[in-house]
Formats: sequence, structure tokens, C-alpha cells
Amino acid sequence: MQLIQSTPDLSAYLAADEVIDHHHPLVRETAAHLAENVDDSYDYARAAFEFVRDAIPHSADTGDPRVTWRASDVIAQRTGICYAKAHALAALLRAEDIPAALCYQKFEAVHGLVAVRFKGAWHRLDPRGGKPGAGARFSLAGEGLAFTADPDSGELDYPTLYAEPHPLVVRALKAAPDRAHLSRTLPTAL
Repeated sequence: MQLIQSTPDLSAYLAADEVIDHHHPLVRETAAHLAENVDDSYDYARAAFEFVRDAIPHSADTGDPRVTWRASDVIAQRTGICYAKAHALAALLRAEDIPAALCYQKFEAVHGLVAVRFKGAWHRLDPRGGKPGAGARFSLAGEGLAFTADPDSGELDYPTLYAEPHPLVVRALKAAPDRAHLSRTLPTAL
């Protein structure tokens, strides 16, 4: 699949905003800790991916009712759905000057991913983790996503790489008082 940047300006994929708040002290501290024992930016990206995938449970898997959406809150509260986990990973990557984009898949609801840029190309990563059968892995040699879209079933991979989280995603997360409410209001398409 050909991935398409929503903006040609690569610096947009390094920017901080209200959601991808990589200038927050907790995000910076977490990034610095992850960077301590790595040799290069590739190893750092793997460490950040594995941290978000493994150390921040998906709230639907654990039954956690809290809804997080801002990267620093996801890291602080150690919970979030796919979108929130993607926000945290994007912030950790950007904190170390690694371009990161938000991208999405469509299943029954929209699923959030991250794309990372290495060696002139974008590579999609899925920090969802947790759920049995969701074998998300870090790879630049081929996708290791948790789920594969089946076009015959109406599922799809959106090709657009967003510098900021999609507004429908942010709106749903911010409006949800708890995860049960959120599960009823997740975007079903972009």
C-alpha cells in the first residue's frame, strides 16, 4: 500500500500539540529512560514501541473504564485504547526526533496505528498489543500489525498519514466520560 502524507512538510510529523504533547516532562522523562540502553534511533523506536505495546494495557482488554487521549496521560495512567496508545507512541518517537504519523484502519470501528519514518520510507506499527491473537510486532521489513484488513468484508487500510490525530478520533475520546460510552461512539469511518 502506498502511504500518503497529509502534508509534505516532514517537520509536521515532529511537532507537539495538545494530544501529542511530547514536551511534557513525563513524556521527556520516559523517552530519556528508554534511550538509556539503546545504540541508535532504530533501537530506540523498537524500545518505545515495545514499551507502549507491553507496559500500557489496552483498556478494553483489562476492563479499565478510564478514557485517556493525551500522550502524557496515557503514559501516566498506563491505560488507553488503540488511539491513545498510538498517541503515546507518536509522542515518544517525536521526543527523540523520529518522525511519526497517525494512521488508521477500518474494521467495525476505526483502529489507530502509528507510522514511523526510517531511511526515507514510512513503516506502519501497531502498539495495541495485549489481546490474544493480536500479534503486533516491531518491523521495518514487513508489517507486524495486530490485525489485517479484509477488503472483501468491507475492512480497509486508510493510506493517509496524519501529522495530528484525526479530529473524529479526538472528538470521540474527549467526549467520552468512560470506556463503555466510548465503545458506543467510536468512529466507524473517517
